Amino acid sequence: MSGPGAFTQTFASALLSPEAPRPAALRDPSGAAATRRYDVYRNNVSVALTEALAAAFPVVERLVGEAYFRAMARAFAQAHPPRSPVMATYGAELADWIADFPPLAALSYLADVARIEQARRDASQSADAAPLAPGVLAGLPPEALAALCPRLHPALRVLTLGPSALAIWARNAARPDLAQSRAREVLVSRPHLKVLTLAAPEGTAATLRALARGTPLGAALPIGADHAAIFGCLFEAGAFAADDALTHGDPAP
Repeated sequence: MSGPGAFTQTFASALLSPEAPRPAALRDPSGAAATRRYDVYRNNVSVALTEALAAAFPVVERLVGEAYFRAMARAFAQAHPPRSPVMATYGAELADWIADFPPLAALSYLADVARIEQARRDASQSADAAPLAPGVLAGLPPEALAALCPRLHPALRVLTLGPSALAIWARNAARPDLAQSRAREVLVSRPHLKVLTLAAPEGTAATLRALARGTPLGAALPIGADHAAIFGCLFEAGAFAADDALTHGDPAP
């Protein structure tokens, strides 16, 4: 391929690969090869992408160290170049990339830590919605409660992780209340202004995934699970969005 398209592809590809040769056709206003200018621009791109990842994944950076994180960020950028000029969303694939990156295989928890941080970023950027107050459901008869299909809050994220991931994240994120947790199910939400990260009782993830498929509440709760603990966690997280019909005493049949 030749022409402007080929030049653009070569220019962009070399930006993310320090070892790649500079585009031969690149010239400065005097007509000389713009090698120094390109190197400065390439370095600026690398720094910007690394800083975007570090801002989104501060615990991952802390766990591997700043120097290694910079090298890791360059390798990630080559595999996943940004598809949007909005750097606040860059790096959504990082957790899966870490899980498949052989040099990090010994840190089996790291991908899950990245999943927590990505979920927190997702929650912070999700649409606002008022959470459903627990008292709204208190007056419903049991059969109506069991038939209910509550709307999940748009900022809610549910994770199923390895047993050490939440505690490792917590120890590096000023969350001493979770520093000894062995919870494998984690809820991340933002019912108001603050992003919440909660250890969830077993069965919470299955409940939420069933509700997301449209399963009524009574059938969504796993048999043998602690339903009271699950409900308590869901309302602490603001997992359900407020529903005008329920709020005004007109529950769905």
